[in-house]
Amino acid sequence: MYLFISQLFINDILLTTEISPNTLHILLNNGATITFIGCISQLYFFGASEASECLILTVMSYDRYVAICNPLRYTSIMTTTYCIKLVVTSWLAGMSSMMITFITTSVQNFCGPNTIDHFFCDLVPLLELSCSDTYIVQLEASLLGIPLVFIPIIIILFSYTQIIVTILNIPSSTGRQKAFSTCSSHLIVVSIFYWTLFGVYILPTKGKTLSINKSLSLLYTVFTSLINPIIYSLKNNDIKKALHEHIYTRAPCKSL
Repeated sequence: MYLFISQLFINDILLTTEISPNTLHILLNNGATITFIGCISQLYFFGASEASECLILTVMSYDRYVAICNPLRYTSIMTTTYCIKLVVTSWLAGMSSMMITFITTSVQNFCGPNTIDHFFCDLVPLLELSCSDTYIVQLEASLLGIPLVFIPIIIILFSYTQIIVTILNIPSSTGRQKAFSTCSSHLIVVSIFYWTLFGVYILPTKGKTLSINKSLSLLYTVFTSLINPIIYSLKNNDIKKALHEHIYTRAPCKSL
């Protein structure tokens, strides 16, 4: 579990590093310029981070499924080698899948006022500046959404359906509470991430203003990366115990 959480935090750090500095620069200067190479590179690393996070969250749901539904076989199934393979596969799949979109977007012809009304170089506002036919790029993005978004959602829903059924069959209330506490943090993180992601890319854009779209973009890029460590820290007794001991050991002693 800690291996997967560490990968989620690394991904959050990478995501905020790609987005936040440039966003702050834009807000402080009421706009800013970025080179075409910089914009395309930001698009790639942003997309690769988002795709990797989708897969890492899916792997974490499978880990919770095995821990709760098959606790006696957990150590034999989720071995160190198997966990590392899942992590490496998630990173490689996320980075390689976005390379396709990166190449097809970079060969587009851009003309007119090259002004992106957004905080960062996202795919949709960037394609609006293209003078070329964007059908292929949009088709690729839609097709990539199947293995990167919809299939992970199905796996997560299946995992938590089995988890809920297993928890409800536990006879003692203490056992049910303990089992649910092991996956509640992940469930909160998944809910925040996917609801904001769907709000930007899946829900119909009719009637949705540009300011709302940009606000939702900030939620799943900056807010989720900020809130993830807080959620896992508050739900983890080991972290709370270590923080409590650290505060009290560093507190100055008073003598009467």
